[in-house]
Amino acid sequence: MLRIDGSRGEGGGQVLRTSLALSLVTGTPFTMTNIRAGRAKPGLLRQHLTGVKAAEAVGAAEVSGAELGSKELTFRPRALAAGSYHFAVGTAGSATLVLQTVLPALLAATEPSTLRLEGGTHNPAAPPFDFLARAYLPILRKLGPTVTATLERPGFFPAGGGKFHVDVRPAPMKPLSLLERGRVLRRDAKAVVAMIPFDVAKREMETAGALLKWRPDELRVEELKRTTGPGNALVVEVESEHVTEVFTAFGERGKRAEVVAEEAAGEVKRYLNAEVPVGEHLCDQLLLLFALARGGEFRTLPLDGHSVTQLETMAHFLDVKVDVREVSREVREVVVRG
Repeated sequence: MLRIDGSRGEGGGQVLRTSLALSLVTGTPFTMTNIRAGRAKPGLLRQHLTGVKAAEAVGAAEVSGAELGSKELTFRPRALAAGSYHFAVGTAGSATLVLQTVLPALLAATEPSTLRLEGGTHNPAAPPFDFLARAYLPILRKLGPTVTATLERPGFFPAGGGKFHVDVRPAPMKPLSLLERGRVLRRDAKAVVAMIPFDVAKREMETAGALLKWRPDELRVEELKRTTGPGNALVVEVESEHVTEVFTAFGERGKRAEVVAEEAAGEVKRYLNAEVPVGEHLCDQLLLLFALARGGEFRTLPLDGHSVTQLETMAHFLDVKVDVREVSREVREVVVRG
């Protein structure tokens, strides 16, 4: 039985999600203490509890401590099972993070699976659906498995109500080399609003366009009609020969549209100037996938707290070696060996 301190690293839900995912993949039971100790509201919130329940269902697991606010959890997987699953957060908590909790296990299954997920699809501090569908899953498909995601309805914080479904077709995972981005093929920036003034999107796009110096046909605004609550996001996509990256900044009450645009444009410019294929947020996601593939390499920006936490958590479950080499001030080369 592994004992894991949930306060290590970034001190949030990532330690728990990665531990659940790799416990399912390896069959290794664990006990975690100090869950989300680094957050203002420590312990299991609704989205984390939904992730635990999802892992319990996929792994026919024995679980203790699975309740709201719990700071300690014991998880014993028994039998991994593909199938048709429905997981609903019940709040605006991120449904994409629930998916990433169980997806590694379903990739290791022998049969296809389908999932229906409900909750937040466009949340701050979580992978938005656009990132999932356009950046993360295409790289996963290059590794071998075929996973597709279809958005039925977006869900913004704080109302939630988003829905999407995912088809998972497992296949042996093979190492991938992603050291170059290649030529930029397409650039697209869109300001999305739902139930808030359209002028907010226009101001965001005017500011982003001026900062990025992109052509008018690469900038657009979109008003969503089928949502359960208000929301605003500025989504920027950079499609290159070997990878697509997606950057998102979210509007919130009291936050000026211009500030939202500045946040998104700043991330995009840093990524493009570094000439790396993998951005900061995609990095920690790929670390887990490449470890499951038992090999691979990619270039990215300097690792943030989430990526460092990912490395530490993976080491509890997987016997893989990860080397991180400084190529320049803004470039790191990550090599994974099984």
